[in-house]
This record gives sequence, structure tokens and C-alpha cells, in this order.
Amino acid sequence: MVGPMRPQFVLFGSSIVEFSCSNEGWGAVLADIYARKADILLRGYAGWTSRHALRILDQVFPLDAALQPSLVIVYFGGNDSMHPHPSGFGTHVPLPEYIENMRKIATHLKKLSEKTRIIFLSAPPVCKEKISEIYSDTLAELRTIESCRIYSEACLALCREMDVKGIDLWTALQKKDDWETDCLTDGIHLSAEGSKIVVEEILNVLREADWEPSLHWKSIPTEFEQVLSIPQLSPDFKTVVSIFKASYCRYSQWDRF
Repeated sequence: MVGPMRPQFVLFGSSIVEFSCSNEGWGAVLADIYARKADILLRGYAGWTSRHALRILDQVFPLDAALQPSLVIVYFGGNDSMHPHPSGFGTHVPLPEYIENMRKIATHLKKLSEKTRIIFLSAPPVCKEKISEIYSDTLAELRTIESCRIYSEACLALCREMDVKGIDLWTALQKKDDWETDCLTDGIHLSAEGSKIVVEEILNVLREADWEPSLHWKSIPTEFEQVLSIPQLSPDFKTVVSIFKASYCRYSQWDRF
């Protein structure tokens, strides 16, 4: 255990989570924004579905843990939404089972503590042409934008039913022009631009949520901010400022979120 204790944010899901610390991914961006404020913990498992998640839910989130996360961001659905392969292999999870699996995940997370907050990310869109180009025509036929929409809507409907915050990635990414090339690296996974949209959506939820305490980055104290205030020149070399104020410029692009 390393102190002092900070709020823990756990990112739990499939490859969209596992890869989120690569190439300016949304996990890495959150870790930067919440530096000295909260610890971002990654529990991402590429290729997994909601069915896999249920098998290890108690191990990742034990109910008797001494410290429970302040926030859990969950993403499963893209792999679940794939159409069944004739061979019987693949990651397809029927829609009713997917909904029930996500319900069980939400129910378990709500038991962690009264202060544990939950956000579900819905399945983002995919680009058929890019999947065909990089992988195969077969995969492009199995993983479609329409199936992602169906599972995305089911996830969001469950969030409304269970009073869980939900982020509609299927819609959010498609608001951007040329999202197929700008937001996705291979037709499935997020580019830096796609991750930026995810971060914006998460920060919007955290800013607007009426949670106590607030988990928005501006509301969480900066660790040891008053212990050592090192004076240094401002960027224009005309005045002396605290190092903490000088470093604030790294957050400037997120200041409105």
C-alpha cells in the first residue's frame, strides 16, 4: 500500500479499456488529468465479453476489500454484439444474456460501497471498410455498426432502469465528421481523437453528476499542494508564480469540461 490514500477510479472492460493507455488513449489522458488527485487503475482484458467479466467479477471487485473504488467505468458490448460464427466459435453473446450480464455487473458494483459511483460506456460504432482492409471481410460481416447500435441502446436502457450513468459512445463518435478514419485505428479500436471524445463525455458526466463528494477533477484536492510551493518564472518570464499554478497549463484543453 502506498500513501496517502487517494480516490480510486477503476476502468473495467475489454480491449477498449486495455488499450486505453496506448497512443494517447482515454485511460492515459484521465491519469494525466487526475495526477495527484486520484489513482486510475486499469482492468482491461482484450477479447472479453460480459460473459467473461462475470466469471472474475468477485476477484476484481471483492466485496470485503478494505478500500473500495470511488468510481468504476465499465465497457463491455462490442465483442458481445458480434454475430454468431457458423463454427460456433467467436464472442457472440445473445442480447438478452448481455443485458442480464450487465445487470449483474451493475448490481455487484453497487454493493461495493454507498460511495462507489458507476459509469457504463456503450458500444461505439465500427467501420466495415476499415475492418475488411485490416482484418478480413468475414470479420467485417460479423461485427457490424447495426449490431453495435442494438447493444449500445440496450446498455443505455439498462442504465436508465438501474439509475447508472451511461455514455452513448455509438452516437458521440458519429457526431464528428470523418469519424470512420479519425476516431478509429482499425475500424474497431479508438484512435487518439476517438479517445479524446470519450474523455470529454466522461468529464461531462462527472461535472454534471450530483454526487457527494464530487469526482470531477476540479473538485478533488491536489495532493500536497500546500507542503511545498516552489516559486518559478511564469511562461512569459515576467513574474514569479507557484509551480502549481505554472503546471496548470497542462490542463488548459480540459478546462471547459
